[in-house]
Amino acid sequence: MITVAGFNTAIDRFIQVDALTPGEVHRVREEKIYPGGKGVHVAQTIAELGERVRLIGLVDQAHEAFITRQLNARGALFHGVAIEGQLRQCLALQEPDGRITEILAQGPQLNPIEQDALLREFGRGVEDSELMILSGSLPRGFADSLYAGLVEYAHGLGKRCLVDASGEALRHAVDAKPLLVKPNRDEISRLVGYPVIDLHAAEKAVTALRERGVTMPVVSLGEQGAVAADETGMWHAQLASTQVRNAVGSGDCFLAGMAVAILRKLPLDEALRLAVACGVANAESEETGFAKRGHVDALLPRVTVRRL
Repeated sequence: MITVAGFNTAIDRFIQVDALTPGEVHRVREEKIYPGGKGVHVAQTIAELGERVRLIGLVDQAHEAFITRQLNARGALFHGVAIEGQLRQCLALQEPDGRITEILAQGPQLNPIEQDALLREFGRGVEDSELMILSGSLPRGFADSLYAGLVEYAHGLGKRCLVDASGEALRHAVDAKPLLVKPNRDEISRLVGYPVIDLHAAEKAVTALRERGVTMPVVSLGEQGAVAADETGMWHAQLASTQVRNAVGSGDCFLAGMAVAILRKLPLDEALRLAVACGVANAESEETGFAKRGHVDALLPRVTVRRL
């Protein structure tokens, strides 16, 4: 079992417009609504790849049935913690040329009872899970050090943690020495204090994370692929796509592939191959944050993996 702590659940609205011009009225060509948040994306892709997974996240009364039904249909268990407020709404506005503008809401401010309920669910999830994934932004009310504390708690029970966070939450989590962190180029640039815009800089950043105690650091570079390292060495994987339709959530699908590969004890080069295929499969699809298994399987032979 893999348990995903994707606490800050959202409702994703994918909206297509003819053009996006500040200050102008825009009419929607098409709108689709999905359960959202990084944790949802990770969990449903793990389930699609055939592994048992549960998601722990917030839910409000208006969307509980919608989120539960969607995740259950895709094979993921949803352990929703009810809140008095409303889930955040995240907008992705797509223009005809494919350009996407995201508007991400902060989400509800949690009271102490709601915070405790989430943490109790996490504690129960650790008990029967082989991997824990801490994914996405923290709901308002939690300290930036929360992920670090959860990593340490899981370590105390002999469990491994993967972390996908940003800003101070990522900085604290790295100090707790999780099995894996997966910053993108913007997140790692802020963490290390210099631009990570090419493979050379990514190698340097991955080495720095290894030196800080992260067993398997991964830096994702968008169309340039990803760089990762473990005790066997450092690898780069890449698959250029000319069919990108919606890249939002590709990093989450990438993380799902890494988690499944780790669970299956694949070597790092093959783990990167699967992860990159998952990320590109999402980017080539319209839906945000979901990689279909057949699409992933078709992409796997096309991923280029090399030792650095």
